[in-house]
Amino acid sequence: MSRPVLHTARLTLRPLGDEHLDHLVELDSDPAVMRFITGRASTREEVLAFQPRRTNPDLDAEGLGYWCGFVEGEFVGWWLLVRPDRPEKGDPRDGVLGYRLLRRHWRQGYASEGSRELLRYAFEDLGLPRVTADTMAVNEGSRAVMESIGMRYWHTFHGEFDDPLPGTELGEVVYALTAADWRSGQAGGS
Repeated sequence: MSRPVLHTARLTLRPLGDEHLDHLVELDSDPAVMRFITGRASTREEVLAFQPRRTNPDLDAEGLGYWCGFVEGEFVGWWLLVRPDRPEKGDPRDGVLGYRLLRRHWRQGYASEGSRELLRYAFEDLGLPRVTADTMAVNEGSRAVMESIGMRYWHTFHGEFDDPLPGTELGEVVYALTAADWRSGQAGGS
């Protein structure tokens, strides 16, 4: 199985590939976008070094990975659906949802719209039992997106960081949505 092109009312989500590198550099070079991730803008070299993780063929074989979102041909950001990389983020059978948007596209509903489509894909097409998402506890914008798509707070965990960002002491929050809750319409899934 490979990642399909997905569509919403406004977005086209295309499997992320090397042809999207310049878009990713633009996205990650904005310190406001990276505020809760690294706390600073990423260099082109750093984005390039991370690219193999975003284009990992093992993910694609499962129908998982990263998608670039476009509105009328304009790059908006990326979304991901991958497996948890640590137990605090879920069971190995679960999916983990994520998103990162260019600042000029914040607060327009794109993060929620693309995330709802990935939830639909996760539950209907892949048959995943649960999808989680995580962010820093202080990232109110991302938490609002998670809540708007029907995810519910699950727990907080504390990681260890060499150079912690402001707010790290409050931990990382994890939200979750089960396939059963999604199907029951609690998340607008039906």
